Amino acid sequence: MTKFRQPTTDPGLLAIAESLHEAWNDALARKDADALAALYTEDATIESPLVAYLLGTERGICSGKDAIRAFLPKVFVNQPEERRTYRNLVFTDGEVVMWEYPRATPDGDQMDFTEVMELANGRIRRHRVYWGWFGVHTLTTGSHRR
Repeated sequence: MTKFRQPTTDPGLLAIAESLHEAWNDALARKDADALAALYTEDATIESPLVAYLLGTERGICSGKDAIRAFLPKVFVNQPEERRTYRNLVFTDGEVVMWEYPRATPDGDQMDFTEVMELANGRIRRHRVYWGWFGVHTLTTGSHRR
């Protein structure tokens, strides 16, 4: 039988998730790799096709805060113009935070993907990015290479 996560009513967990999400988005907008890396646990991972693409590896996994800190400037330097920040509402149960960047926006198409972050002790422990067809297309056409 499928199990469903239940939403939390713990205002403390919700406040931590909201604060972390806001800090992450703020640091991302400023392209501040140090501030972003500070939001991850020491043993954190990021899983994304972009990891494999930019690092030239077979596995799209970046492991550990130091590796994540080194990876982030590569993301900033190689962002295509299709990478915009229109997003749908954020979902959280206080332990997992997730949201979608849909392809279709009021201003036209953008890279489509979903961000999923598992939290531990007020930090991001696991970060997974699931790409849609339009986002994958930016990889296959080389839009991420500058």
